Amino acid sequence: MKARAAPKEVTVAAVAATRIGGLFSTALLLFAGLPLTAGVLPEDRADALYHSYDGGGVDITGPSILVLKKLNQNVALRGNYYVDMISSASIDVVTSGASKYSEKRTEETVGVDYLHGNSTLRASYTNSEENDYTANTASFGVSVDMFGDLTTVTLGYSRGWDTVEKVGDPSFSKDLDRQNYRVELSQVITKDMLMELGYEAITDEGFLNNPYRSVRYVDPDSPAGYSFQPEVYPHTHTSNAVSLRALYFLPYRASINGEFRYYHDTWGVSAHNFGVGYTHPLGDWLLDLRYRYYTQSAADFYSDLFPYENAQNYLARDKELSNFTSNTLGVGLSYEFVRDGWRFIDKASVNLVYDHIWYDYENFRDLRDTSAPVGKEKLYGFSANVAQLFLSIRF
Repeated sequence: MKARAAPKEVTVAAVAATRIGGLFSTALLLFAGLPLTAGVLPEDRADALYHSYDGGGVDITGPSILVLKKLNQNVALRGNYYVDMISSASIDVVTSGASKYSEKRTEETVGVDYLHGNSTLRASYTNSEENDYTANTASFGVSVDMFGDLTTVTLGYSRGWDTVEKVGDPSFSKDLDRQNYRVELSQVITKDMLMELGYEAITDEGFLNNPYRSVRYVDPDSPAGYSFQPEVYPHTHTSNAVSLRALYFLPYRASINGEFRYYHDTWGVSAHNFGVGYTHPLGDWLLDLRYRYYTQSAADFYSDLFPYENAQNYLARDKELSNFTSNTLGVGLSYEFVRDGWRFIDKASVNLVYDHIWYDYENFRDLRDTSAPVGKEKLYGFSANVAQLFLSIRF
């Protein structure tokens, strides 16, 4: 739970249950480049991934193993094992006076795909464990191909049951229920162009803030000029997001892609991002270049410095609920070293993905700046490096 120190823009980082490991999963899906479709089960495959995140005083590394195996032409099983080894001395940890800490998060997923005609049914269950947070998620989805396989409609629903605890306080145990609704429409526009329109709604109810985080308020009696009190969030949160993605294949085996996403929630956070990418073959290699821009407004109950203690019903100083922007530059390289089969392997590739991200916060201040007056400290910002190395085998 304490590891929520690196920004999570895809969900605007507004929910305490958001896991940082999703950053790597999202990047891996974007690198794949093509949307999932119904009408055919994916190939048998095994992927081994090693991921690394370094930024803002947070280091996260770990492996992930994914295996997908068809039992027959209609049924496929899949499993994923994911580990985050986290070491954190983030701005929140340092300014609160706490020591750098380390912890481990493990995530296990099992799922099944069932193909019937032009429809694919999917179900999965995920369990995530760390020393102060347990998350269980059940997901269901259906994809249907229509109009000669030119159109694919996908519906999805997931339900999560989480338990939030606090190290050092055995009596602290809070529940969080999560629900996610998704609908996507993928359309073949021309023989060279694909487009996808998506909508997502998320509802959360329960303990939504971080039990370790505090807000600060003006306190003339304090030597620093301010004091801290625990943050307080609403017990409900609903968000909606719409997205549009496009992929265009160029005549020389290359492709370009673009995406736009708009997000809004009941806490007053509005966000949007856009991205562009280019994929180009280099002999036996495949080069992927991309750029992404993200910006968001602050939550209604966020403030870097409250005027006094208990200034309002809800209080937040999580930088992920502040006004901020980020820019991401990424590059990926893929090499398919088995193309025509070798023993039991049909195809195999090795892939390296790297992203550099700049975060700039517009109303979250760096409390390490003790030379400035209270409330006038320099604004906080940092950069992060995200790397993935993974081996993919199809058999």
